[in-house]
Amino acid sequence: MPVIHNAKEERTDGHIQDPASQRLTWNKPPVNVLVIRKIRDESLVEPFKELCRFLVEEKQMMVYVERRVADDALLSKDEAFGSIRNQLCTFREGFDDISDCIDLIICLGGDGTLLYASSLFQGSVPPVMAFHLGSLGFLTPFKFESYKTEVAKVFEGNAAITLRSRLKVKVVKDMLQRTGREPAQQPQEHNGILTHGHSEAGKVTLQLQVLNEVVIDRGPSSYLSNVDLYLNGRLITSVQGDGVIVSTPTGSTAYAAAAGASMIHPNVPAIMVTPICPHSLSFRPIVVPAGVELMITLSPDARNTAWVSFDGRKRQEIQHGDCIKITTSCYPVPSICCHDLVYDWFESLAQCLHWNVRKRQARLAEISDSSDTEN
Repeated sequence: MPVIHNAKEERTDGHIQDPASQRLTWNKPPVNVLVIRKIRDESLVEPFKELCRFLVEEKQMMVYVERRVADDALLSKDEAFGSIRNQLCTFREGFDDISDCIDLIICLGGDGTLLYASSLFQGSVPPVMAFHLGSLGFLTPFKFESYKTEVAKVFEGNAAITLRSRLKVKVVKDMLQRTGREPAQQPQEHNGILTHGHSEAGKVTLQLQVLNEVVIDRGPSSYLSNVDLYLNGRLITSVQGDGVIVSTPTGSTAYAAAAGASMIHPNVPAIMVTPICPHSLSFRPIVVPAGVELMITLSPDARNTAWVSFDGRKRQEIQHGDCIKITTSCYPVPSICCHDLVYDWFESLAQCLHWNVRKRQARLAEISDSSDTEN
């Protein structure tokens, strides 16, 4: 089992822990490894076979993969890989629960593989080691060329860790009475459910852990979306535009950055709220403390419904009377660093987003004119 600890000694009260001191060690050597491979990418078949052969034959690991990955036609035709393939443990998303038996996750692909791996664990998440074999690779710091060395280092322990916070999201149906009027009272808490006035409690239809963002948009409608944003039960503002993004610091470099938000280091405890094409020049993205509860509902006078998606998945319609409740999850994703959490993040900014890349300013020529020197 993994343990994340602070490598620095305990100091006096008031000291703020340096996130760079977070290290991964093992109480006992890892045994079960989950390998996530990007689907529908034939270029990853050979790296996948190499990694599985290394883990099974050289490291004597129990390797778990998705059944659809193990049943890939290219793997089935490879007789030389047959002995390894027969030793793989398979599972199906939504049918088999592997959350309690995995010690380490290894991702082969782009950022989507890490998001998918996160979605498989709705509780505690094992450490994740992500190799850059996709298109962007902002969240995948490791290069596959040196996978044997890098994986061996992680097995030995004492690796740097970034704890990527997630959002705990609930979709509550029929939470507000569909009267078309403004709630008579401020929201109140009843048995963990936020209610307005004398309206009914509603039913939680979906609860998810989200790594990047929750996106509420207008869907196919030609009208502006019109949703109300509550913070700890108080109405903060109404969002009129194409929608709103509620993101983690990890998600701040994804859709939120494209919508004009600032980029936040994943170790900063915060939730970002970013409007999508707001119909107001003064509506700027805001950052609120981690731990607060956001609630989003359709405004009573909204002309159309809204749509919501979670890390780009499970898209569904939100109607009058429904609400979305969002807060910081207590189950972050421990992402293993290639170097350290500072270097990896700024390297991703430079390599993937070309942050602050420009032609260097030329130096001034040597001044030889005495009048210029005097001036």
